[in-house]
Amino acid sequence: MVDTRTHSGPLVGVRVLELAQIMAGPTCGMMLADMGADVVKVEKLPGGDDSRSYSEPRVNGVSAPFMILNRNKRGMALNLKLPQGRDILLRMVRDADVLTENYRRGTLEKLGLGYDVLSKVNPGLIYCAVSGYGRDGPYGDKAGFDLIAQGFSGLMSITGEPGRPPMKTGNSIADINAGILAAAGIMAAYIHKLKTGQGQVVDTSLMEAAIQQTYWHAASYFATGESVGPTGSAHLLTAPYQAFRTRDSWINIGGANQANWERIAEVMGHPEWLEDARFDTNSDRMANLEALVALMDAVLQEQDTAYWIGAFDAAGVPAGPVHTIGQALSHPQTLARNMVIDLDHVQAGPTKALGCPIHFSRTPTQVRRPAPVLGQHTRELLREAGYADTDIDGFVDQGVVA
Repeated sequence: MVDTRTHSGPLVGVRVLELAQIMAGPTCGMMLADMGADVVKVEKLPGGDDSRSYSEPRVNGVSAPFMILNRNKRGMALNLKLPQGRDILLRMVRDADVLTENYRRGTLEKLGLGYDVLSKVNPGLIYCAVSGYGRDGPYGDKAGFDLIAQGFSGLMSITGEPGRPPMKTGNSIADINAGILAAAGIMAAYIHKLKTGQGQVVDTSLMEAAIQQTYWHAASYFATGESVGPTGSAHLLTAPYQAFRTRDSWINIGGANQANWERIAEVMGHPEWLEDARFDTNSDRMANLEALVALMDAVLQEQDTAYWIGAFDAAGVPAGPVHTIGQALSHPQTLARNMVIDLDHVQAGPTKALGCPIHFSRTPTQVRRPAPVLGQHTRELLREAGYADTDIDGFVDQGVVA
């Protein structure tokens, strides 16, 4: 188990109020919490974060999707539609460094909790909004989801195999990247706050997070005026750089430069390919990719993936297996980098989660606590905000908190 007693992350002392829910905002909050911030997850009443209702899979009745994105946070449940709930949040904002939210534009303003109000309570507040399309522009009022952003951004037009229907990526890439961008923006804004004392609005969106993933394809469009379609696992710009079938499974081979291509031909026992004009340069290989893949496939299927990885590793050629999620999460390298950690949830019991992918030599990250049950730390947090137990009991009776 992880040590829950102390934390030495680089963001120790930073207080974050997370009003965001589901995936993008909670990804941001989890990253900040892993790096030491005190992230308070303020969930709506009734029901809490919508991801709590994701019915499968569950562990002893607790949503696994909710648990994996909300560890390291303290949780409270607050009804912001009631005047007392609004007052409680305003009191907590006084001592916060950051507030994150992913409501539609105007929602918090209607509750009297927009940045204009919060910044008067705390001029140093960093207000981070993660939305579907950003806070301005003709789509500023539209809601957004990962699937919609992937389609809007062009990602679905370049994913999958040629001639097949549009396909989203297997993961929620817009949501996850938006959370990462939000965390990066918050940390940059916090540096500015340390220099000037000034807070500000940090604004990013699922649409921008998805478009950011199209760098190579955007470069091609800007250069040619043409939109590239899907290429399967193959690279847009270099070859051979894709998945190949072996005798027992699949292998990825990265021939991203001329030296690697020459090593590939030697390892596969076909040095004559280096004399073939069709494969002389990267441009030649891209122009004759179908022929190149057919030749390589025929040879690679003579041996198992493990054999080829050993041979390519010995020659210094980037190569690796195509894992299932389970294989990836049980691999010794994954475990050595602490990317799988153990937690003990108050209701779900012993569980596992993904570790933090950022490593610090002086201020290491830690996973200190599992995701909270709804309202788990409400009383603790209200006491810290200066409320007496009698006040808190009244809030509970009135449905202001849970």
